[in-house]
Amino acid sequence: MTQQVPSTEPELAGVRNFRDVGGLPTVDGRRVRHGVLFRSGHLAHATADDAAFLASLGLHTIFDFRNAADQELEGPDVELPGVRNVNLPLTDPADGAEFWKMVRDGDVEQLRGILADGKAADRMITSYRVIIKERTAEHSQVLHALAEDSVPALMHCAAGKDRAGLSIAVTLLALGVEREAILADYLESNAKHRRYKVHRSGSSDSAYSPEVMELLSPLFDARAEYLTAAIETIEDTWGGVDTYLERGLGVAPDTRELLRERLLD
Repeated sequence: MTQQVPSTEPELAGVRNFRDVGGLPTVDGRRVRHGVLFRSGHLAHATADDAAFLASLGLHTIFDFRNAADQELEGPDVELPGVRNVNLPLTDPADGAEFWKMVRDGDVEQLRGILADGKAADRMITSYRVIIKERTAEHSQVLHALAEDSVPALMHCAAGKDRAGLSIAVTLLALGVEREAILADYLESNAKHRRYKVHRSGSSDSAYSPEVMELLSPLFDARAEYLTAAIETIEDTWGGVDTYLERGLGVAPDTRELLRERLLD
């Protein structure tokens, strides 16, 4: 009989996609320190046990990248004593509101029109590119906060996949983490127990039909092409990660070094 090795990752009842980003390797042979940088989906549905676990992490700051529409839909994060909550919406409140209403309410024919033939994946790629190019102030604020005093930190959005995924990726790029390791961590969001629960309106047979789920899947997948598009946008716009950090985000070399001191072993 094969002995099961217990997982060190907690099974949180009301929080999806939680994980410690510690252990990822840098190009110069260091590793991200365990217990200083976490990521997850939203904390609005955290149970009392979930909240007790999160409180035990000694968090300094929670970065919530949801917009007002997300918060209205899911609710505010559970409050944790002594933790600073920073809301930095990485998409505008009205951005895609009509689109997401169709995702929740639309019939199969309507969904085919907006999602089929690669439209859903194209939408995701465009969203990643726009966040990288237009949300430099927010990503700058995150990196400066981490360098100054905000660790241990937890970053989350709704699913913990896209907006939080990009912010984690930007942080890992600043730390010099290997690109393959950044991508592997990003793709962890595809694990069945991590995935965001799709909310579809109505009770008809077509609400969760195989065709509907197939049409929706690009929106709820973490795909290598999405993160690759974001990194390509950095390269195309700024010429490379170092210039992106210094000129795009205003992260000076000494700030980057302080970031590495706080987050790397």
